[in-house]
Amino acid sequence: MNILQPDNIDFAAYLHATEPQQKIREAGVWLEDIKQDAIHPPQENLICMPWIKTQASFHYRPGEVTVYAGSNGGGKSLITGQIAMGLIKQKQRVCIASFEMKPKRSIYRMIRQFSGENIDRPRYQDKAKYITDLVMRFKDFSASHLWFYDQQGTTNANQVIAMARYCAVKLQITHIFIDSLMKCVPSEDDYNAQKYFVDELTALARDHNIHIHLVHHIRKLTSEEVTPNKNDLKGTGSIADQVDNVLLVWRNKKKEHASHAGNSVDDATPDAMLMCEKQRNGENEDWYSLWFHKDSHQFIDQFDSRPMVFDDKGDF
Repeated sequence: MNILQPDNIDFAAYLHATEPQQKIREAGVWLEDIKQDAIHPPQENLICMPWIKTQASFHYRPGEVTVYAGSNGGGKSLITGQIAMGLIKQKQRVCIASFEMKPKRSIYRMIRQFSGENIDRPRYQDKAKYITDLVMRFKDFSASHLWFYDQQGTTNANQVIAMARYCAVKLQITHIFIDSLMKCVPSEDDYNAQKYFVDELTALARDHNIHIHLVHHIRKLTSEEVTPNKNDLKGTGSIADQVDNVLLVWRNKKKEHASHAGNSVDDATPDAMLMCEKQRNGENEDWYSLWFHKDSHQFIDQFDSRPMVFDDKGDF
């Protein structure tokens, strides 16, 4: 695990993309690749989310941008942290740029998810040994595969674009998480700035063959119990149009409210939904039911599923 300090890196050198003249080539440049691909179709390395139910219908493709949108406190950061660990397990190189949470807090939450239990109240008497062993396991798991950009508060679009290009070019990072769009373009009404930022991200992902994960917010709906759709994203409608994938994170507030009121609830009713509202290069736009495992802060496949194990040698 590594930390990128903005004061120690000249990100300005990575603000601009390759000059246009370096991208203009004769068509023949691609003919040999096309011929070889037709004769020997390349084996596609499908990069998946960590939930079993999602793996046949949704994939993270290089050169794409995925938006995760939901309400405040809706679980977007928890879900994307869990997704990031699933990517690390698949040997992807990940950078998390959260402008809403310090790296120390983000790492703590990921370690809790990684452990599969509440690390503040471990099952073992020797808490010091347990925590030490757990941190070492997480360090081994994330070594050379996890970076954090140490910058909180409002930033600006160009700085984030330069940071992302630096990660792609210098660190060979394949997945960059940006949390959130509204920290990069502070004004909800500045539609041109939003469009510029998302357009630059899509170009950057395409040019460097990486995947960018962008956290965003939805408008306030008539009720917390209403399920959103991609038209409910804050800001300009071009955000959903420009990106490749739109995933909405929705918490089942009706179930939560009933539980808090002391009413009986059906455990088999999902605690959350991860709703694919757009997948440009996929055939499916499915909704995935998830359940929240309170001790680990993981979202799990079924209400009676065990938490995921991230550092074993097998598959999910």
